[in-house]
Amino acid sequence: MCPDSGVKGLDMAKRNGNGTVYLRGKTWWMAYFANGRRIVQSTGSEDENEAKRQLQAKMGEVAVGKVVVPNRATVADLCQLVLADYKMRELRSLKMTEWRYKCYIKDTVGSLAASRFGSTQIKQYIAMRQQDGAANASVNRDLALIGRAFKLGFQAEPKLVAQIPTIRMLPEDNVRQGFLEPDEYERLLEELPIRYKAIFVCGYHTGARKNELRRIKWEWVDLDAGTIRLPGALTKNKKPRTIPIYGDMRRWLERQRDTCPEGNVWVFHGARRLPIGCKPMYLAWTEACVRAGLPGLLFHDLRRSAVRNMKKAGLQDQEAMRISGHLTRNIFDRYNIIDEDDLADAGTRMEEYAKKRKAERAAKLKLVKKQRA
Repeated sequence: MCPDSGVKGLDMAKRNGNGTVYLRGKTWWMAYFANGRRIVQSTGSEDENEAKRQLQAKMGEVAVGKVVVPNRATVADLCQLVLADYKMRELRSLKMTEWRYKCYIKDTVGSLAASRFGSTQIKQYIAMRQQDGAANASVNRDLALIGRAFKLGFQAEPKLVAQIPTIRMLPEDNVRQGFLEPDEYERLLEELPIRYKAIFVCGYHTGARKNELRRIKWEWVDLDAGTIRLPGALTKNKKPRTIPIYGDMRRWLERQRDTCPEGNVWVFHGARRLPIGCKPMYLAWTEACVRAGLPGLLFHDLRRSAVRNMKKAGLQDQEAMRISGHLTRNIFDRYNIIDEDDLADAGTRMEEYAKKRKAERAAKLKLVKKQRA
């Protein structure tokens, strides 16, 4: 490709009025005219057919007056739209999203022009993150943030990007499948420091999230009625819900009440009249799990065990979801809420059913033979 191929491409676009594609390095670019303006932009692709497809789509937008003139917006500019959107909607994931953007996206692809960000840059970003040892799940969270940024840029008025790049997520295999069995529950309860036993018991029985439990106030606990009322401001989905007090929960909640410092409003209290701290709890939890022979167990894993126990107790799916705070039935499909004992019981029931049907068929045949005789 000669040095002036880009100029020739523009001349061709002006002559035939349909635009053209041309190589610049290894990447295909497209040139076309809209509203009397010359527009040149990268397709972000090394595939000529893909570049032609993008050009045809762009020319279609020109024909109906929807063409977007590229501007100087960068990937960082688009990501700021996401952070502003999360802040406006008061999403609790704002801090994590800010952290992910600053750690992985800002200094790597943040300065790239959004109009030149396409499949090639996405592949390069994925390769770079994988070389750094990032898991597919972590890379996918980055890609989801970038994809959301481009979507908001496309929806902005005026538009900040001409199109939303196609981002294909990487395969993930990070679904945790274990359950905390009753004997394991007892072992871990024994190993945990006394100040973390109550929150562990409540997490195991209700499946509530750790950060929901940490911030429960005594004014929401009714030991006489046997309920804890969580306000919408506390829950992840911002919907209030009521969780029952049952099993070991009452004994440990009563102990928390008896040992609560005067003036402390938090059920699971830490130092200086604050809720239990995340970091010290994490360290204590990790060490206790190792001593109990359960290395790698997460507090969040209690949600799956709680839901399974509710199902075994005869609760309907919707009832279990209302207690644990799940919005959809995905937990039953994603976490496969059934274990080997459940499967063995199911096999036994099916075998009994098969024997019953076989006996019924034998009795029916016997009756038919008797009638014929």
